[in-house]
Amino acid sequence: MMSDATELFKKHFGHTPAHSVRAPGRLEVLGNHTDYNLGLVLSAAIDRAIHVAVSPRHDGRIELVSSTHPGPELFWLDKIEHNPARRWADYCKGVLLQLRKRGVHFSGFNAAIHGTVPSGAGMSSSAALEVATALAVRQLFPFSLKETGLGAPPARDAQGHVPSMPAAERLPLARVCSAAENEFVGVRSGLMDQITSLCGRVGNVLEIDFQSFRIDPFPIPGVVLVVCDSGVKHSLVAGHYNELREQCEGAARVLGVSSLRAVEMKTLKAAKDKLTERQFQCAHHIVSEIQRVVLASRALREDDLQLFGQYLYESHASSRDFLKNSAPELDLLVELARGIPFCIGARLTGGGFGGATVNLVAHHQAPEFMSEIAHKYKERTGKLLAPVACQIVDGAA
Repeated sequence: MMSDATELFKKHFGHTPAHSVRAPGRLEVLGNHTDYNLGLVLSAAIDRAIHVAVSPRHDGRIELVSSTHPGPELFWLDKIEHNPARRWADYCKGVLLQLRKRGVHFSGFNAAIHGTVPSGAGMSSSAALEVATALAVRQLFPFSLKETGLGAPPARDAQGHVPSMPAAERLPLARVCSAAENEFVGVRSGLMDQITSLCGRVGNVLEIDFQSFRIDPFPIPGVVLVVCDSGVKHSLVAGHYNELREQCEGAARVLGVSSLRAVEMKTLKAAKDKLTERQFQCAHHIVSEIQRVVLASRALREDDLQLFGQYLYESHASSRDFLKNSAPELDLLVELARGIPFCIGARLTGGGFGGATVNLVAHHQAPEFMSEIAHKYKERTGKLLAPVACQIVDGAA
């Protein structure tokens, strides 16, 4: 919680911070690996967040301290570099470099970071940390980002705080955070995580079109998103994510299109002999997954949650069989969820190769679902499972 970041700040730095910010994690509800293929995604900001408390300093240095990682990270403003002993700080440093590249001026500061987004569980703690870092800098050194460059900096209110970022500036800031992850951290991820953290709307899933960058909220009342962490930690930096992106981009080149968004299934199947087996598999998943998002959004408009849930199950099967970014533990969790009558739908969420499943459950049945799936998982594996019920919340502030 925000007070935890504040208390950590006071404990480490010896005084009260000037400002605090919050950036939520996200759940990818549908649309696995479609964002960097210019496709469609359904995602939601959740009530697990990264909180950052900050104050300025005047010696040209930046000091970061985290409640979940030992030891502070201290570096000079003019020497922002990787530190293998503090890899978590790369997400902050990458953002600082991207802000500087865009002409944002800032000086030294202290920051305390506290998170309730589990690392490696598919809720994008990394994007939440990036967004929180950018908003913390904005509180200390006000700036206005536009697609074409910097605008006039916002004025502080009577309490000395910078107002919430306008909607028109949130996509440019998402691009800053995504570029930090692509260029400094080394993960060639898309923009879904950062956009969702910045633009989430309480009680709604967001349909994000990564070709036009249109964002449409769809109410999804009466349900919670139950996250089941498989306990298999994924590390997207290790190369799995980048390899999938390379396969998708390679397939698009062979098919003569700028992205797989432009490909229909019949065209893909007709061109199968031109592709490697792996290119075809990855492209098959992407093309079918984009269509699933279209159909799932229609189901939400028509208040057909049962049909919507079926698309989640279909998505998981496609990720497992074609994209091949599932894991035995994830497959088991989806199988067990499907056998529990009041689960509406389930699938892996996030990059894959470990992490978690997301399960759509009626609000009043969530406790029973969580108890039953934990019991069944322990019966089958001997491992403890601690499901988490997530509410859908507003974006960063």
